[in-house]
Amino acid sequence: MVRRLLERQRAGELATRHVRAVAETVGVSERTVWRWLEQAKATGQVEAPVRQGYAVSDEVWALLGEVGGNVAELRRRLAAAGGASVPSASTLHRVIRGDRRAGRALLVERKLVVAGPSRPDPLHELGLDVVAGQGAGGQVFLREQKHLAQVPVLVPGAQVVHTPAVRSVLRTVAHAASVGAVVCLYGDAGQGKTVALQYALSQMPHPARVRRVHVGVHPTVPELRRVLADALVLGRRLPRGAGEADLTLVNALRQPRVLVLDEAQRLPGPVLEFLRGLWDHPDTDTALVLAGAGSERALRRVPALASRVLSWELVPRLRQGEVATVMAAFHPLWEDVTADDVAWVDEYVGHGNFRTWAKLTSHLTAETYGKSRAVVDRRMLERACARLMGPL
Repeated sequence: MVRRLLERQRAGELATRHVRAVAETVGVSERTVWRWLEQAKATGQVEAPVRQGYAVSDEVWALLGEVGGNVAELRRRLAAAGGASVPSASTLHRVIRGDRRAGRALLVERKLVVAGPSRPDPLHELGLDVVAGQGAGGQVFLREQKHLAQVPVLVPGAQVVHTPAVRSVLRTVAHAASVGAVVCLYGDAGQGKTVALQYALSQMPHPARVRRVHVGVHPTVPELRRVLADALVLGRRLPRGAGEADLTLVNALRQPRVLVLDEAQRLPGPVLEFLRGLWDHPDTDTALVLAGAGSERALRRVPALASRVLSWELVPRLRQGEVATVMAAFHPLWEDVTADDVAWVDEYVGHGNFRTWAKLTSHLTAETYGKSRAVVDRRMLERACARLMGPL
């Protein structure tokens, strides 16, 4: 790729769009591609440099959990411990982000490290009193006892299961709210991002400060201004001039709030740049949660905003070993289903996708409605699966 760009540059045909296309393809910033071009002209090396690999060991990963996922604090502790050379902060962020996106679980201690002595511990303020249940393979699942009715799960008799993914989203949102940061919640469609986010927001100590922003597909900057004004209850007080309107939005964002923008993958580059400008203002004290399947790719296309994201929170699919325990906690119908039947359903239909499992539960609930003793057997599971994907 660098060779082709260099050839275009020598021919006088190189444009910014060519550099941007290469940057998006290889997942780096445009500045990095320009630097590769300068290095190619100076050294004759026309291939992108290969980064030396750095892997986070299990011991370092456990230490990351002890410091509440704070990479800067992790690096300080590694430097204080001495020993092997400590990687740069950017390398640590990149490798840890890649591991978390790949599904590596981070077990965070209850005490969370937050910025500033005046900030309260968000988890302490949430008052999390949970009951633990032992799952397969020693995995512990937690079920929160408060505010479950506030989270719609769309299946009669079902309830939110406090899985590691839900717990991680809860901590990430609480951390962002405590420091007024930007976070990105992503994962494939149907993995449970919306339910986990709704649950986390329902546990906020001040739910009235949560504001939701609903956007259409590829909105313009003026359209985003209007929906932000609606979310912040500014009404018709938003001035017509762009500069005055932005100042009004910044003044509204001075208050500690949590602004949630779902389906963030719909936002084009100019709109994301506009959001970056609002959250760059020193007076802004509102946390911004950008969520959606593919939202991480949309943010990567705007490096200035991506670099300001405090946490990239992946909601992964359910692993095979945890599906049976999670579904038994999700709905009573699954409590008596055998592990073999659950594994069969997951292999052919479920694939660890929580939305698919919720739809299956809805079908089973409808079929067993009114029966005094509802027993879910293989034939009933086959009928429910056939309604989702046709005859097996």
